[in-house]
Amino acid sequence: MSAASNPTPRQVPPTAPRRGRPLKTSTAQLSRDAIRKAALSVIDDQGVDAVTMRSVGRVLKVDAKSLYYYVDDKDDLLDAVAEYLLEQLRPPESTDSITHDLRAWAYEFRRIAVAHPKATTLVLTRQLSSTAGLAPIEAALALLRRVGCDTEEAVHLMRTLLATLIGTLLREASAGPTFGTTDPAGIAERQRTLETSGFSEVGRAAPHLARFDRQLEFEYAVDMIIPLITTRFTPVQPPCADG
Repeated sequence: MSAASNPTPRQVPPTAPRRGRPLKTSTAQLSRDAIRKAALSVIDDQGVDAVTMRSVGRVLKVDAKSLYYYVDDKDDLLDAVAEYLLEQLRPPESTDSITHDLRAWAYEFRRIAVAHPKATTLVLTRQLSSTAGLAPIEAALALLRRVGCDTEEAVHLMRTLLATLIGTLLREASAGPTFGTTDPAGIAERQRTLETSGFSEVGRAAPHLARFDRQLEFEYAVDMIIPLITTRFTPVQPPCADG
């Protein structure tokens, strides 16, 4: 979801022919869309590192070489998965409140991220210049321009908002016990560890550091960053009346 330097969207037809030759027995079932869904199933089960042409081929029950007819390489395959997830974004309905609209987009990004937590890093960090990759950027810039931000300021604010959301969601997806937990036994164990660490402030904050509620942490980040962003808005001046 990061802004791409190339402003021209790259649109790839789902069944665009590529290098390689599909097996005759698998032609009917193969397409770029089927391949990226199969790759996502591998990610959901084993993580991004498990994605290879062979692992995806096994899901589809085809020879890995046949995939090259639809995707260039593993990097293109991972881009296709990220694009597929971004295509699942449902643009929130616009209102007359920029704060409400920015919050709605923030929670829509989280909906996609938590639906496939093992793919969160992939979808949030790959720089895409396709329509799917640039559509969220367009939406965010349009919201900011609507309230009077000039183009350069809108880009800065959009990047600040995305950096906060991406960092928060990546932490949510990868947070281990050292970040805290919601499990009572885990909380108690972590709290004891922190209280006996020898650090005074860590010990004092141990009851809070030992807890990590992903939903509440995301809400806190959103509630903090959006008001800060809106302080940068320049109110749109109404046209002067004649006379």
